[in-house]
Amino acid sequence: MRSELFSEQMRETQHRGMALQNPRMLRVGLDGEVYARQGSMVAYQGDIDFAYKGAGSITKLLKKSLSGEGVPLMTVSGRGDVFFARDAWEIHVIDLEGDSITVNGENVLAFEPGLEWDIRRVEGAGLISGGLFNTVFTGTGRIAVACHGTPVLLNVDQPTFVDPQAAVAWAASLRTGMRRTVKAGALIGRGSGEAFQLAFEGQGFVLVQASEGVPPAQATA
Repeated sequence: MRSELFSEQMRETQHRGMALQNPRMLRVGLDGEVYARQGSMVAYQGDIDFAYKGAGSITKLLKKSLSGEGVPLMTVSGRGDVFFARDAWEIHVIDLEGDSITVNGENVLAFEPGLEWDIRRVEGAGLISGGLFNTVFTGTGRIAVACHGTPVLLNVDQPTFVDPQAAVAWAASLRTGMRRTVKAGALIGRGSGEAFQLAFEGQGFVLVQASEGVPPAQATA
């Protein structure tokens, strides 16, 4: 039997820990546990257990309830290989080395348990809805983010503005706020139904996906 499916590049990777199997699939060589988005497992081999993971502390639970942000998480534990994906979105693995990153909860796919995380509100957002509460990860470990389309990494060295649904992640050192584009009306920010953009200032980066995300009625876990 012959097929390009049997080529070396299609075979599962062998190293332990979190790594890309291919641009749209994450593989975790597990010997312990990892946190992942509920419903993101597509295959596994070995002795693996899946369990619901709550928000953690009471403070996190309240923030998640009030903001509607947070991530529907599950704890994946055991020993074996687990494969994760999300609707064939592109996946990127980020190594934190004692620093912090802010991630849109909609884009979190999986992360290692050594990382601390908290839900925070974008300054100046007020009561505007639409991706304005985000998750900050801090510490040492890996996090996998899923992007709807191929993203661009913008170097923020001047005022930068991004649609709230297109912003995937950004340096926690950046100052954030909101900008309303009055003249453009509903033509700008149409993904949220409001003419607002996330504003970034300082020195750092922002990762922007090539989409304003899946419409709420079509979104899946």
